[in-house]
Amino acid sequence: MKQVSIIGVGLIGGSFALDLLQHISGVSITGIDQNETHLNEALELGIIHQTADVESVRSADLVVLALPVNAAINVLTEVLELISDQAIVIDMGSTKQAICEAVARHPKRANFLATHPIAGTEFSGPSAALKGLFKNKTNIICELDKTSTALSLQVITLFEAMGMHIRYMTAVDHDKHIAYVSHLSHISSFMLGKTVIDKEKNESDIFDMAGSGFESTVRLAKSSPAMWTPIFEQNKENVIETLTEYIQNLNQFKAYMENNDFEAVYTEMKNTNHIKKILKGIA
Repeated sequence: MKQVSIIGVGLIGGSFALDLLQHISGVSITGIDQNETHLNEALELGIIHQTADVESVRSADLVVLALPVNAAINVLTEVLELISDQAIVIDMGSTKQAICEAVARHPKRANFLATHPIAGTEFSGPSAALKGLFKNKTNIICELDKTSTALSLQVITLFEAMGMHIRYMTAVDHDKHIAYVSHLSHISSFMLGKTVIDKEKNESDIFDMAGSGFESTVRLAKSSPAMWTPIFEQNKENVIETLTEYIQNLNQFKAYMENNDFEAVYTEMKNTNHIKKILKGIA
């Protein structure tokens, strides 16, 4: 893979480019983005070597879609029409079912690998790109059997060289599971931030009293609404299901307190402490 096109040179696309530069000798990276400021910034930071339009993917060995999930679907269809038979396209979006269904019958479906590296920060843009962002992170690959074995092996080998742990599952299972561990977390963070802002009209009180716990919990509320709104839309049914369960737990906790049942409050928190062991096992 000597010619790589990255469509979307923000945090994820930019970080992937930095790792490509480290792991592929002599690679040439072309940046494609509707945001001219991002393209110029990526050039100045040395993240990409040149800029171009989508037509340039005709000469690419690898095309990376690092776009909001609603945009990725349309761009993927266009890119598959342009690439050579020897090229592979990957997307890095947080939802997989919609994009897999969109190209299920495309003549070049075998040239597409649906991936989701679970990595990122609350920041965006090329300046947020980090070398090594994907190291020790999980990368979920969906519908592997529908991608050319020879092409997918090249990309999976690259992922592993970058230090990613690979998991395989269906697109349907991916979207269901990710709603719990990622999408719900972002909604919780946004809504906690909203609750505090609505209640504390004097912003200085928020910042004066906020501790590390509050800061870490609302960190995700700094994330881009332009990126996350389409994710919630595409995964609407699963997100609503997780929200329903979450709200039920919040209402139960509230009821315990209203009834002065602090033994139940203690038990709920004690039982939930088990998550320390689960997360330690993941780490």
